[in-house]
Amino acid sequence: MMLENSSERREAWKTILLFLTLLVALTSPFHYAIVNLYPSRIYVGAIMWCPAIAAFLTLKIKGRKISSLNWNWGDWKYIRLSYFVPALYGIITYLLIWIFGFGSIATGEVITDWGKELGLMGIGTLNPPMITIIAIFLLATVEVIRSAATTLGEEIGWRGFFIYELRKVLPFTGVSVFSGFIWASWHWPLLVFYSNNILLEFITFFIVIISMSFIMTYYTFKSKSLWPAVIFHAVSNVYIQKIMPELTIKNEGTAYWLGENGIMFALVTAAFGIYFWRKAIKEKL
Repeated sequence: MMLENSSERREAWKTILLFLTLLVALTSPFHYAIVNLYPSRIYVGAIMWCPAIAAFLTLKIKGRKISSLNWNWGDWKYIRLSYFVPALYGIITYLLIWIFGFGSIATGEVITDWGKELGLMGIGTLNPPMITIIAIFLLATVEVIRSAATTLGEEIGWRGFFIYELRKVLPFTGVSVFSGFIWASWHWPLLVFYSNNILLEFITFFIVIISMSFIMTYYTFKSKSLWPAVIFHAVSNVYIQKIMPELTIKNEGTAYWLGENGIMFALVTAAFGIYFWRKAIKEKL
């Protein structure tokens, strides 16, 4: 809950500033490596663990224990919802893309190519529907677990530590907006380097990340655990980066509607974010 004592609030802001300073110092070399050397998964994995390391260092400097973070698994209800919600908004996003003609459902030939990439073509004589089912199952389970190994690093920092410090000085809305803005800003070197339309993708990306922040902050505070955020983040990445795009053929002139920086994903996540914001306010979270 928010602190009332002004000296305690100042101390909380100092802790927040220390965490962010350490985070920038730790992340900068890997951002440089990705942008100027090679976009290796090793560098990406290292970046995603920088928030956790920054949180651990901050706790050490402040004389607090790492065990003070919410490591408990929490209620399974929130784990299940943290899988279901990002999968749902990913599916809704691409259903709308297909319905409005911004993309088309993948053909058998595209699915076959997907099967070759996953090494499924050597398994008997699999047809496209079977390839699709097996691919989705593997990505939705095994790949989510693999992805969670890196999202854990981010979420120890963002939802395990950062939002709890912010909660000492800001209400739920402030925590969600501020942490979401910082989380989105943390990605800016990659956005600048890899964007085709910097202004549009900055806008859509910030909408997406801040909207996700409302949802993840809600589940973190409700569960009193960092694990729902870890699962949520991993599932969101897998569905919006690896499952739904592979089931979609881009139509000419509609590229800006597709993908994790696309307009449709921003609109859908914004709707979800508003729902969870209103839900949190109603529940006086």
